[in-house]
Amino acid sequence: MRSGGWFGVRGWGRRRRRRRRHRRHLRFSGPRTLAELREGESGVVDSLELPEDVALRLMELGFIPGTTVVAGKAAPGGDPRVYRVDGSEIALRRETTKRLILRFQE
Repeated sequence: MRSGGWFGVRGWGRRRRRRRRHRRHLRFSGPRTLAELREGESGVVDSLELPEDVALRLMELGFIPGTTVVAGKAAPGGDPRVYRVDGSEIALRRETTKRLILRFQE
């Protein structure tokens, strides 16, 4: 019998696969935030839950409800991330994108 080290021979991999399967199941379950999009994924802006001045500025940049947004590349640390909206590329911080609610295209 082989020693499995800290995590056992098979137990760790099984748990990891189950978690991935669960995440995949939740991917299209309903509205998500812009921060949860992976590179290349897209969604439609549903609402902006931000202070009025910030929301108005983002709307001027193209983040209007009903507009399609595509997630682009992220900085090496993961923040900020580039998003494509109406032909423009805009970098936003994660704290801002967590408050942009999306609905997904069917």
